[in-house]
Amino acid sequence: MVAPVTESGSLGLEPSAVFRCIRLNVHSSLQGVGLTAAISTRLARHGISANLLAGAYHDHLLVPEGDAERALCLLEESSSEAERAKLR
Repeated sequence: MVAPVTESGSLGLEPSAVFRCIRLNVHSSLQGVGLTAAISTRLARHGISANLLAGAYHDHLLVPEGDAERALCLLEESSSEAERAKLR
């Protein structure tokens, strides 16, 4: 179950881990191939676990709370690299 930490107590649940949610502003197909692999591979190379919740217009990436800032920086680097590659 994914639930906000602030609500888990009222549900009688103790969180097994706390994650931060990073919203990916990409329009991706639910049948697309490669987005999850590209993101998880990039973060895994830096020791960051990732769980992707795919949606039709926005994807949400759950990363351990302590790794959130580092994960965001890595994703921003990836986005910048992709933009530069398009310009070539």
